[in-house]
Amino acid sequence: MREKKLTVEQYYVLREKGTDRPFTGKYVNFNENGFYYCAGCGHLLFSSTAKFKSSCGWPSFDEALPGSVEFHEDTTLGMRRIEVTCAKCKGHLGHLFPDGPTATGNRYCINSSALEFKKKD
Repeated sequence: MREKKLTVEQYYVLREKGTDRPFTGKYVNFNENGFYYCAGCGHLLFSSTAKFKSSCGWPSFDEALPGSVEFHEDTTLGMRRIEVTCAKCKGHLGHLFPDGPTATGNRYCINSSALEFKKKD
């Protein structure tokens, strides 16, 4: 896929490093089998098999697909976090926290506005 025109919400999250309001994103309580792609450029990011219910208000994954994302130190808002960006277009996806309940110990807290889902064939 190539880069496309973003909605206001997608632009705010992906290009301005914004955040969806908690529990409002379309993928928070979404449980279909398939893959999640970057809404900005179509780059493959996550498999639905890595998604889990975390009750944090955003879609959560315990791992990203190899080479799909990059990590950056984020010290905004008086916090120290790890920002997750798309490896292709560098769009802001969300943050990585080391408090996941699965074997990886990771919780990729990702904005729904940064994602597009495609069902597995």
